[in-house]
Amino acid sequence: MPEPVNSMSEEAANTEAERLIATAFRDDSPVPAIGDAPPVPQPGRPPMSAKAVDDTARMIGASVVIATTGGSTTAILWASGYANPAVVAIVFGAPTALVLAIARLAKRARPEPEVHQHFHGNVTQTTTHSKNTGLWAKTNHK
Repeated sequence: MPEPVNSMSEEAANTEAERLIATAFRDDSPVPAIGDAPPVPQPGRPPMSAKAVDDTARMIGASVVIATTGGSTTAILWASGYANPAVVAIVFGAPTALVLAIARLAKRARPEPEVHQHFHGNVTQTTTHSKNTGLWAKTNHK
């Protein structure tokens, strides 16, 4: 049997082993059972992508605006008894339409993200120009 490179006496090795055993920790708690129980529903919103979370928050916010607008329109129609529904719809629908238009403009005004690509090794870049012509759209790559 070859001797280890970093040899120590048997007594020193036993002392070191006892020290390691005394300072070691072992968790003897029982391992949870794995079975065929169905998963338990967790509280809160279900896990979803960041875009889905943003869309959900937007829909909840829009529903509050719509409920407020509809409720106030109903209150005015009910209180007046003879209000013109078209005029009420224009008065209460205009702010909602304005908010939606501003939101769409803000979404389009968002700058495109800057992309940095780093390549290692030989890279060949080709550009393809397509032109579709004819009654049956025939694609010619040049």
